[in-house]
Amino acid sequence: MLKQKLDRENSILTLEPEGKLTEDDFDKVSKDIDPYIEESGGLKALIIVTPSFPKWENADALLRHLKFIKDHHEKIEKIAFVTDSIAGDFAEKITSHFVSAEIKSFPYDSLEKAKEWISQ
Repeated sequence: MLKQKLDRENSILTLEPEGKLTEDDFDKVSKDIDPYIEESGGLKALIIVTPSFPKWENADALLRHLKFIKDHHEKIEKIAFVTDSIAGDFAEKITSHFVSAEIKSFPYDSLEKAKEWISQ
């Protein structure tokens, strides 16, 4: 499951993965967020909040995740990973090579620091 919260006033989408990620999770987020992105021109930030890095239900879910990234990364200014997983640091280093957004990782208990960074 992928909980989502869109802060329209600040143009920030927060995603909180729970359990294994599915194709439907990414389809739902796209369906919900795409009209806002079209209307506003993009997102100031995406915040991914999770104590540990989520897994995918199957290979199709991973592929849908990669498609979601491909379809949306140019429309997001900043991405904050808020997690205690070492995968957050890894994601920050690796994804910066193929994602246009500015990316930074924060400890799981530092959501407010992530929001401060976004507001800079």
